[in-house]
Amino acid sequence: MISKTLLIVAHAPSPNTKKLAQAAFNGANHPDIDIKVILKSPQETQPEDVLAADALLLGTTENLAYMAGLTKDFFDRCYYPVLEKKQGLPFALYIRAGQDGTGTKRAMQTIITGLRWSWTQEALILKGDWQDDFSNQVEELAMTLAAGVEAGIY
Repeated sequence: MISKTLLIVAHAPSPNTKKLAQAAFNGANHPDIDIKVILKSPQETQPEDVLAADALLLGTTENLAYMAGLTKDFFDRCYYPVLEKKQGLPFALYIRAGQDGTGTKRAMQTIITGLRWSWTQEALILKGDWQDDFSNQVEELAMTLAAGVEAGIY
């Protein structure tokens, strides 16, 4: 059987956002799920990585009511090279937002609609002061996406 690939693109500029990226990786690598999981930062992710993926989980911070600049750079570099080839790509998102998260969510909805990717669930917005449960929520998001990809649901 051909193994499927989940690409996690996580902007992790702080110790807490690094915990979120690791939680995503751990959740997707649950021992009962048999898929290949790749974790990369936005700046090291290339169009070829997206083209090789069967699903994508994106994690970003919210900066000035918008996605992180490096997350935007990822889309700037990858948008057109993948546009016609990855329509329908299963996609999930988590946003680490100190305040609100809706500006980033709106911007992401516009980009994902343009790419014609398929949301697997509502964006997960982790807002306010840091809570240890944020990691559990991201781990569950990644595990759900990975299990759905393996089962062919997405």
